[in-house]
Amino acid sequence: MIGVRRDSPHVAEIVLDRAEALNALSTAMARELAARCGELAADETVRAVVLSSASEKAFCVGADLKERDRYTDGELRAQRPVFRAAFGGVLGLPVPTIAAVHGYALGGGCEFALSCDLVVADETAVLGLPEVSVGLVPGGGGTQLLTRRLGWSRAADLLFTARRLGVDEAERIGLVDRRVAAGDDRRAALELARGIAANSPVGVRAAKRAMRLGHGVDLASALELEDAAWRETAFSPDRAEGVRAFNEKRTPQWPDR
Repeated sequence: MIGVRRDSPHVAEIVLDRAEALNALSTAMARELAARCGELAADETVRAVVLSSASEKAFCVGADLKERDRYTDGELRAQRPVFRAAFGGVLGLPVPTIAAVHGYALGGGCEFALSCDLVVADETAVLGLPEVSVGLVPGGGGTQLLTRRLGWSRAADLLFTARRLGVDEAERIGLVDRRVAAGDDRRAALELARGIAANSPVGVRAAKRAMRLGHGVDLASALELEDAAWRETAFSPDRAEGVRAFNEKRTPQWPDR
């Protein structure tokens, strides 16, 4: 249900592979995704991660409601931490993450895209958070991540109406970062990941950490976080190699961590 493969030595791809259910997120699938994310987070050779889909029709249609329909209240409560671990696993990856989206990305599927740093979507993408239409609220970070990405009023429009967005509107309001031709989302996302992975792994990780920790705090505190990231990188072997390579007009050979 969850595949992991290496596109290159430093780019990993997590593949949602439950195509027969349009990647509807079951408890077993969520548990497996959390485990794979934990493994990648601990692997310091990984510099970028792409989250993609093996289904031709969908990125992910959210929680498996057929499974949930059979659950008792107790079973639903027991599922909750498993789902939180899955979404938290994607959100907590210390390297840049890119969602490669085509077809339906609804509910938890949209939240997986929001949990990534960048979203590459093709012309077929349809995104939305329809939870209030079935008596729920988004539970994979959607209420918070969408508001941070789009601002209050645009997030409220999508969350309160439960409507779906085509790629035109999603790109216009900033829910999608890069739009590509139909069928090209995975290729474009991997190409973007390889470009990121060519940069200093120390610098990129520190930049992501400063951005995540600094978002939403006061400016003075955020600048202190940036200063800590600068100090971490300025006295690292990566900085020495980067400056040397620049002056020698060659591609940096980043030291192994």
